[in-house]
Amino acid sequence: MKRLVVLAGVIGLGVAAIAANSLRAQPAPAAGPPVAEIQKVKENLFVITGGGGNTAAFVTTTGVVIVDTKLAGWGQAILDKIRTVTNKPVTHIINTHTHGDHVGSNEFFAPSVEIVAHENTAANMKKMPALQGADKAHAHVDRTYSGTLTLLSGAERIDLYHFGSGHTNGDTIVVFPALKTAHTGDLFAAPATPLIDTNNGGSGVAYPETLRKAAAGIAGVDTVIPGHSAVTDWKAFTEFGAFNAAFLDAVKAARAAGKTADEAAASLVLPEPFKPYGLNRAKDNVAKIYAELAAGGR
Repeated sequence: MKRLVVLAGVIGLGVAAIAANSLRAQPAPAAGPPVAEIQKVKENLFVITGGGGNTAAFVTTTGVVIVDTKLAGWGQAILDKIRTVTNKPVTHIINTHTHGDHVGSNEFFAPSVEIVAHENTAANMKKMPALQGADKAHAHVDRTYSGTLTLLSGAERIDLYHFGSGHTNGDTIVVFPALKTAHTGDLFAAPATPLIDTNNGGSGVAYPETLRKAAAGIAGVDTVIPGHSAVTDWKAFTEFGAFNAAFLDAVKAARAAGKTADEAAASLVLPEPFKPYGLNRAKDNVAKIYAELAAGGR
């Protein structure tokens, strides 16, 4: 069987340099309260790691805007780390998407905190078993948007973007323009084969186009906080888009050649620059793309 080559042409070699930052299995939790870590990204912008997705904390003149709240039970750990850099109150939570490792500690924060997310994420969160019940009402989204939304102004401006389906159908990229920094959530979780959550509207067919639109539609960003890996740069984000586009092209070619989804997945080979991405989710993603194409996906 001919081996299926994922990428045609020459791409940058920057992926290898960020390979060490790809997703890794979380170690078993130690006894005692959750402990997070905090790192300064830019002036007044920090990333808090541990306990699920990366949480961003942006200190403004009136309070703190946080992006994603990790797993349930990590709210105090997030707040403890925020308190090491400011005593200002948390005023806003931005949820990049619906998953429990990004919205799980919404309920820890006061009902006065405004929660903002894409309208599809708000709808997806309403279906989450962990967020059911009257006592969880304040963990849900207060303010939604469809295409773009701007919060605050001036040097504290925050722009929210939705470019289409990918990881889910409600992925938000959060941009801090004055700091030239973006938090991509799990639309770009790490330089690795992505998780495609079709149960929440994710799409392997739309994923590359969504990333292309993001790369074309966001200007002036040099620093990226991914959903689950170390702070990186915009080049890593655009290379992730190139990887996903090439992956989709290869799967389409395999299908056109009459290969089954299993045969296509088994024959995938990553060119050298993309080898650090790995193929741990390739079989699942190929199967989902085949199903989309069979259902009429382009």
